[in-house]
Amino acid sequence: MNLDEKILQQVVDIVGDKKGSAIVLLDLKGISLITDYFLIVTGNSTIQVKAITEHLEDALPAIGIPVLRIEGLPEAQWVLIDCGDLIFHVMTPNDREFYNLERLWGDAKVVSL
Repeated sequence: MNLDEKILQQVVDIVGDKKGSAIVLLDLKGISLITDYFLIVTGNSTIQVKAITEHLEDALPAIGIPVLRIEGLPEAQWVLIDCGDLIFHVMTPNDREFYNLERLWGDAKVVSL
């Protein structure tokens, strides 16, 4: 999958469609064997986390990004969407603060679009 700047910007825009906040895109190339990018986003409630997740599930294939699996959707506190080279973490504010993935992956470069 070719995740160039244009595709990454489309992904950020898709998240923004459902008013996801505090969007952070981390470049994990050379740091992680699992994926190239993490996109971390906050939904203000479990309902918003579900809405962002469902919107991504519908919109990503149209721009050439396959959705391989989704975990955590029933509870919708922290939903992980695995797209291979790109993994989404859609989190409620409490889970985002508690797990602090940005600190955990502090060696990763933050991508500015």
